[in-house]
Amino acid sequence: SSRGQRVARGSDIRIRVKLSLAEIAHGVEKRVKINKMMVCPDCHGRGAASEADIKTCEHCKGTGVVTKLQQTILGQMQTTQPCPYCNGEGRRVVVPCKKCGGSGLVKDSEEISFKIPAGVSDGMQLTIQGKGNAARHGGVNGDLLVVIEEEPDPQLERDGDDLIYSLFISIPQAVNGCQVEIPAVDGKLKIKIEPGTQPGKVLRLRGKGLPSVNGYGTGDLLVFVQVWIPKKLDKAEKEMMTKLESSENFKANPSQDDKNLFERVKQFFS
Repeated sequence: SSRGQRVARGSDIRIRVKLSLAEIAHGVEKRVKINKMMVCPDCHGRGAASEADIKTCEHCKGTGVVTKLQQTILGQMQTTQPCPYCNGEGRRVVVPCKKCGGSGLVKDSEEISFKIPAGVSDGMQLTIQGKGNAARHGGVNGDLLVVIEEEPDPQLERDGDDLIYSLFISIPQAVNGCQVEIPAVDGKLKIKIEPGTQPGKVLRLRGKGLPSVNGYGTGDLLVFVQVWIPKKLDKAEKEMMTKLESSENFKANPSQDDKNLFERVKQFFS
């Protein structure tokens, strides 16, 4: 009986795949070349030159296990363990295959295609079943484990399914309002900055973030508005700023909304 024979399993292979933010946003199909143990093409994994060169192990009678009697304080105990002569396989190769040396496996490479769903994140692992190393003598293949490596985006920062963009505008743009172009996962977006926009204002563009990997909706794009203060001014500009100092409209007079905004910004970064 072959009841005790163990089914061998090939080892898993772990690889890292780098993804850009755009690839994460839309999902992507990747094709990779993997070096792995594969079934020997000459002996088809038997390990023997021919079927006749495989003999039943005489020590375990083909079961793959041996029984041992041990004397203990409780009397004789019977234990079973994998047969040491055939490594639990229940068979022995008499004349090994020349190509694989009797293991039934050879090192080779295979091109594997797989789909990565949208919304994955750094460190997430996908399992592609049966694409790992082959096992000896017709066992079960291991798996290919794909670890996601997220490439940092030069402009957009990720926070879960949301994206964050820091937008710098000039003092005149903040005072007068303007239309600006900002980066998004699908190219550029035009947004309107209202006159009198305060530094630290966060504009939430709904649904312009990343899709949830579980399929539950899409995150937002948060635009964090910052006002750029010039460090150098010429004489005429300095005179203009001095004149504006005495203007009532340029005196710091935050409304309750502005104070609330400041509190929200503090919470946003805490």
